[in-house]
Amino acid sequence: MDKFLKRPKQKQRADQESRYQRFYLTENPFPTEPVNKDSNDRRINGEIYEKDIRTQEYDQIEDAFLKHPQSDLNRLRLGYICDTSYIGRGNGKSAFLVNLMRKINQNYCLDISDEINKCFALYITPEPGGRTKTFTSFAKLIFSSILQSGILDTCLASLRLEAIAELYPGVDLTSQFSNEMELIECLNSEAKLNAKGIDSSRIMKKILENEFFQTLPIDFPLAPRRLLFTQFVKVDDFENYSKGLKNGREWIDFVFSYMLQVFMASGFNGAYILVDDFERIPDFQSGRQRKDFAIELRSCLLDGPYVNAKYGFYTMLLVLHAGVPQLISEAWSSSGLGNRYPISRKIDSKHWIAFEKLNRLHISMLLKKYISTYRITQVECDELAPFKADAISLIAEINEYNAAKILGACWDLLENAADDAGRTIIDEDFVKNRTERLGYVISDLEQPIDDPNATDLMRKATGNNK
Repeated sequence: MDKFLKRPKQKQRADQESRYQRFYLTENPFPTEPVNKDSNDRRINGEIYEKDIRTQEYDQIEDAFLKHPQSDLNRLRLGYICDTSYIGRGNGKSAFLVNLMRKINQNYCLDISDEINKCFALYITPEPGGRTKTFTSFAKLIFSSILQSGILDTCLASLRLEAIAELYPGVDLTSQFSNEMELIECLNSEAKLNAKGIDSSRIMKKILENEFFQTLPIDFPLAPRRLLFTQFVKVDDFENYSKGLKNGREWIDFVFSYMLQVFMASGFNGAYILVDDFERIPDFQSGRQRKDFAIELRSCLLDGPYVNAKYGFYTMLLVLHAGVPQLISEAWSSSGLGNRYPISRKIDSKHWIAFEKLNRLHISMLLKKYISTYRITQVECDELAPFKADAISLIAEINEYNAAKILGACWDLLENAADDAGRTIIDEDFVKNRTERLGYVISDLEQPIDDPNATDLMRKATGNNK
């Protein structure tokens, strides 16, 4: 019984201060990993985002792509978001893309386009190591994003809701649920619909009369032949159908024709495919493979035998690091894709979005956003505390104004400051001492950002490492 009554010799203090309390922070606010939209940590998933840093880039995309009517078949269908600096990755493109996707999906672009367009957005990242080298693997990646996004659940629910409104005019399901997710869950559950007195078989028959479904293959989940069976179609049915597809034309037809017919039947008139880290595809392709990929892309987007080419449903925005245009320019040119959408900044065009390098003001805005998210409430202090202005300037210079490196450096500096019990600020001297211990030479910081020792992505892209 002694173990219940005895206390340890070392006692815990009831008023113990948290590790970051003297900095007026609840936690270390800075990320230690690249952006991952699926993470639960808002420091990593892009939720902490200062939109004012990228107002120019967003406005260009909104004007050139989001507001333009999808009914105009001559509108832009392909765009490039390209770095203007060759110093490397980490300029905030992934965070920008994730937040662009969220903004589009918030109201499916209806608010942005003044209800001209109803579009959703998908975010995809080619797999590393060359696993997204073929166009079929690229199509599979798009379908994986479709499944993960939940847009199919929304489409099926929308189709059922329209059918119910027509067949059961006295039933208003929308007023019976407190949020959209509960409504979608009910509409996509055969048992829940039947429990509300709605005949799911009758609903399916009505859905399958939709004009967009009449040319679908007979084994497709929403093909009209299912009128004979009135099977309750679920998202799993699309995934199971995809498992029987052969690489090549079958997969491309599935993603760029059949799935579009489902989306259009559900009331969408377009979608934006946001492709991050596009260079992971051409980096592992031969010259011939790059050309074949470009030909397939042109065919699917512009002039091939696909529903997407006919309607221009998908609009693609490719994120490119500075050296990528030269890497793919020959394939783009020989495929004909470059004639419609030149991959050169020298040509002034709305489809080219220059992703500019950050400046000193941007860095302050970025750090302020992260710090304010984890600031202890009801505390009066400088917005950038514990960081001093001179420290931020030095951090920015050391890390070549690269957002990812700066955030990582701030995390490290705050951790080291927290280990020093008497420290409450991070100033220039503290940054210098920590930087020198890590092996940096402060005297070299006066060199321009584009000094010859920086990583030259153009040289890397062309294979010239001399």
